[in-house]
Amino acid sequence: MNLVWVVSILIICIPGSTEGASRPAAVNVGAMCTLGTINGRVSKIAIEAAVNDVNSDPTILGGTKLSITFHDSNFSGFLGIIGALKFMESDTVAIIGPQTAVMAHVLSHLANELHVPLLSFTALDPTLSSLQYPYFVQTAPNDLFQMAAIADMVSYFGWTEVAAIFTDDDSGRNGVAALGDKLAEKRHKICYKAALPPEPKATRDDVKNQLVMIRMMESRVIVVHTFAKSGLVVFDVAQELGMMESGYVWIATAWLSTVLDSTSPLSSKTANSIQGALTLRPHTPDSKGKRAFISRWNKLSNGSIGLNPYGLYAYDTVWMLAHAINLLLDQGVTISFSNITSLGGPKGGGTVNLGALSIFHGGKQLLDNILQTNTTGLTGPIAFHPDRSPLNPAYDLINIIENGYQRIGYWSNYSGISVVPPETSSNRSTLNQHLHTVVWPGGTTVKPRGWVFPNNGKQLRIGVPNRVSYRDFVSRRNGTDIVEGYCIDIFLAAIKLLPYAVPYEFVLFGDGLKNPSYNEFVKMIALGKFDAAVGGIAIVTNRTKIVDFTQPYIESGLVVVAPVRRLKSRAWAFLKPFSPLMWGVTAAFFLIIGLVMWILEHRINDEFRGPPRKQIVTILWFSFSTMFFAHRENTVSTLGRMVLIIWLFIVLIINSSYTASLTSMLTVQQLESPITGIDTLVTSTEPIGYQIGSFAQNYLVEELNIPRSRLVPLGSPEAYADALKKRTVAAVVDEKAYIELFLSENCMFSIRGQEFTKSGWGFAFPRDSPLTIDMSTAILTLSENGDLQKIHDKWLSRKTCAQTSDLISDQLQLQSFWGLFLICGIACLIALFIHFLLALRQFSRHSPEAEDQTEPSSHSRRASLSSRLHTFLSFIDKKADESKNNNKTKRKRKEMMVSNGKENCENDSRNISKRIQINNSQEIHINADNDT
Repeated sequence: MNLVWVVSILIICIPGSTEGASRPAAVNVGAMCTLGTINGRVSKIAIEAAVNDVNSDPTILGGTKLSITFHDSNFSGFLGIIGALKFMESDTVAIIGPQTAVMAHVLSHLANELHVPLLSFTALDPTLSSLQYPYFVQTAPNDLFQMAAIADMVSYFGWTEVAAIFTDDDSGRNGVAALGDKLAEKRHKICYKAALPPEPKATRDDVKNQLVMIRMMESRVIVVHTFAKSGLVVFDVAQELGMMESGYVWIATAWLSTVLDSTSPLSSKTANSIQGALTLRPHTPDSKGKRAFISRWNKLSNGSIGLNPYGLYAYDTVWMLAHAINLLLDQGVTISFSNITSLGGPKGGGTVNLGALSIFHGGKQLLDNILQTNTTGLTGPIAFHPDRSPLNPAYDLINIIENGYQRIGYWSNYSGISVVPPETSSNRSTLNQHLHTVVWPGGTTVKPRGWVFPNNGKQLRIGVPNRVSYRDFVSRRNGTDIVEGYCIDIFLAAIKLLPYAVPYEFVLFGDGLKNPSYNEFVKMIALGKFDAAVGGIAIVTNRTKIVDFTQPYIESGLVVVAPVRRLKSRAWAFLKPFSPLMWGVTAAFFLIIGLVMWILEHRINDEFRGPPRKQIVTILWFSFSTMFFAHRENTVSTLGRMVLIIWLFIVLIINSSYTASLTSMLTVQQLESPITGIDTLVTSTEPIGYQIGSFAQNYLVEELNIPRSRLVPLGSPEAYADALKKRTVAAVVDEKAYIELFLSENCMFSIRGQEFTKSGWGFAFPRDSPLTIDMSTAILTLSENGDLQKIHDKWLSRKTCAQTSDLISDQLQLQSFWGLFLICGIACLIALFIHFLLALRQFSRHSPEAEDQTEPSSHSRRASLSSRLHTFLSFIDKKADESKNNNKTKRKRKEMMVSNGKENCENDSRNISKRIQINNSQEIHINADNDT
């Protein structure tokens, strides 16, 4: 049983206290510890120093003194329990400790009943939950954070599996369980757990037996979670077994850093045995108080032992408890206890007399004061999260080298792995996620691969399908156990490129009477029957859920193969190049262009004028003659020339496309089939063939919802050909790699449409197998250096028949030309718009009604819209020169009429004035006669 130490704080009320009964004059502190351990000796010195510092400052406890008494458990759990019970009989208000998780689990139940808080900085078992043990407080980061740091290191270096060596007690088991959980979060795992007897019972033979087992395994990453004595034995035996050489990775938890800090100098034997190992040290930020305490340490310890971070945590724990007790007294809480004289025994009578154990009435308040601590100590900020975990737990990552050790980086719960100190980085920036150079076992700086093939005398069992068809891909040589083929050659070539030897043997899968099911084949890997699988295994979703695949070495999606027949020449074959819609749109645009050109040229070009019948013939002739660039009418207008240039360019493209398509149809051998691809195959009701064992069946049923009743299993290329010839199936669906080999010998069939799935073939390995990455790298190397193509040509190169997928010329669709027609249509609209704007301008300028401003006619003002439109159309229909002449004539007539009107008016006015003069003279004569 591990030694535990417990520091008990005894409250003794001394008569005559100046503070009265509420504040005692002295507080006695008892301690149980294992002085034979590094942490026990360091913690004793640190606690004594802290108590002396508290007592020297009367402002801390208001004059109350602390008195320390230690009890050595001497590696005995029984003595630890007895010592704790003795202190709890003496009105103990709190216990600093215990040192190990074993004692913490036991004493926490007692503390729960007696309301005595336990404060420990070394019992860091993650399962010491605050819910189960509310009076147990861990004042240092527990092992959950340490295991998270190790998991991040494993992930950072790209390893997948680790072997764990641990002490078989509560701390060791629960710590390794936490490591497994953290590794699982990153898709890593513990491949082997080596348990050692509890400290100090582990012998060299116990350690050697476990290390021999680990040496025979695959993983070369080893995590050591023990105590100092057992841990050093592990490294010593590992060196004897040659396990501290290049290729191994050793990661020790914080026990090794305490050895480095507190043992100086290390023996040469110990120093040599741990070179290249990695370890963690609780990170404590630099501060003035920390530097001052370190400078005092040699005097405090008399040079007997070095200071490690747990000594700093011990010092801070005493101060934390002192402040909490002072706050409790300031809150006016009366320190009082109730003795328990006996505990009830089992039913049936009897009691167990445990003496006068005391229940602390102020224990709950003291616990709350401890958890509300918010100060700064030698270890940095001291405070607790609601789950009682410390603020920002962090570790230094240490690499042990020849002349000591070096810090390669940091880890914290917030920033992860980094070369930046945690107090200056609070986020997981990818820029900081790296470490300094590590010197690994063997003195190399090259990162170890982290695994080898297990040295257990076994070979890798490589599964190979025992096929009866398409034996070029993989087959068994008749009368032997030798397998060969395209897939086998690629596997062998990739194996040769690996930087290490791979022992293997090929194991056939299947009865040899029919092709095996590849889904079942892959499941054998997940079940552990095979260590890998080779041989035309398609990488599909449901398979990737249970195994890992390498990089594909050949592309092979699903395709449709259908029977074909020779296409007979027909009388209307010349219509085939264009689709009906394309023919219709093209004809419409010929007529539209003719009409547009007539509108643009009619007023100024005599060739576009004449009787209506002649003009209609001109429009049709001009339109379709442009197809052959044989139009004889001259184009006069600028707008007409612009439209015609664009149209002739489009006609050139249409003619060229038609000629090329028709030539291909008439000169290249044509094949025809009612199945044009997967779409027509799905919508039909015809039966579909598929290869036995292929994933095509599941895909057709599950993804395309094709009834199983339509599917016909076929076992060989001969069965393909027979079923297609006899029309037993309308088409066959299979992987392209198989179909290409089939078509090389069967010219009566053809691939219809395109591949409707994108997949490839790869080698299958168990999940997280390290071989997957290395084999993928080897396949890429084969592809880059051309060896992959050479192997393909060796096994699969055939003189293939001309296939219809390459020969059939599909009809030209409107989609291929709609952009040209759109440009032409826009050009026509723009030309017509400009033309009519110019015509309107001319009409408004030369219209008689518009120019008759001197004598506006009442009839013109009442002219209807229809008469104006008729006038405009008449204007448009007339030739531009005639319109101008007619307008001039009309203008002259109007001018003559106006001048004639003016002369008549002048003559009339002269006649009127003469009449007035005559009348006036007659009146004068009459008046004279009357006077007489």
